[in-house]
Amino acid sequence: MRIRATVAAVTGALALSAFAVPAAQADGSAISREDTAKVLDAAHAAAAKSGSRVAAAAADAPYALDASISNVKINSGKAIVAGTTKKVSVPTSFTLTHGADVDIEAADFIVDLEIYKGSYEEPDNYLFGDLYPTCTAVSTTVATCKGTIDAYPGEGELFNSDAGAWSANAYAIAFNGEDPSAADFDITKVGVAEQAKVGSTKLQRYSKLTVNASPEPVKKGKTITVTGALTRANWETNKYAGYTVQSVKLQFKKKGSSTYTDVKTVKSGSAGALKTTVKAAADGYFRYNFAGTTTTPAVKAAGDFVDVK
Repeated sequence: MRIRATVAAVTGALALSAFAVPAAQADGSAISREDTAKVLDAAHAAAAKSGSRVAAAAADAPYALDASISNVKINSGKAIVAGTTKKVSVPTSFTLTHGADVDIEAADFIVDLEIYKGSYEEPDNYLFGDLYPTCTAVSTTVATCKGTIDAYPGEGELFNSDAGAWSANAYAIAFNGEDPSAADFDITKVGVAEQAKVGSTKLQRYSKLTVNASPEPVKKGKTITVTGALTRANWETNKYAGYTVQSVKLQFKKKGSSTYTDVKTVKSGSAGALKTTVKAAADGYFRYNFAGTTTTPAVKAAGDFVDVK
């Protein structure tokens, strides 16, 4: 089980080592995230001293690997939407360009794409995939890579404040046969390339919307009361809570029609409650329609049919 960690500031980079991570990847890779964190932390420390991203040939740092990442896509450009308990997994893809002497097929060559909330220097949170991405060579210096971003809202990985805009960070590490757990580990023989802000995405709190129109049946010209509720995932309680003070449209679709039309706009109240009245005119379906916000996706209630006599 992955555990959300408290993020600590690391000069010039993500605080990778602040997270509880498995000893090895689930795919059996001998390189763990603790290993990559060790190398990246050393590169960050050297960069802070030298003023560069990676201090090549420093006595206690990896060298600058000839590699770069571009064409990043996260969830095909769509927002990542997480509920209260179920694991969320979305695809990522990117292009890896590297020097001809970089062996991307080596068992200890690692490439990864992560997303982070807040600033690159002091992130509030970050998410990564259960497995490292896999790359397929398309030439001697270019490869296409695919992976995932996996989130576990039911295991405390997310706070409500995490909803909104996120950025992507990418890195490639060539361990070149060096064992990070060995006493004679020589970090200067390890190559690192790292890039911040190579992409962006949104993380949103899953939303729900209900509707109930009554009475039914109803006489023509009489009053119909339409109630409902707009709720969204609370990542800190693992329950759904009302989304208040939000504009929600009441819509109507006449029986036999395929199109809903706007009737009026209603503001959500306490616990996300919605309530308004209309005059009965014809048989048809009422629904509420929420357009969504940066932190919460759009949602439409299933139509509730009213029989007008």
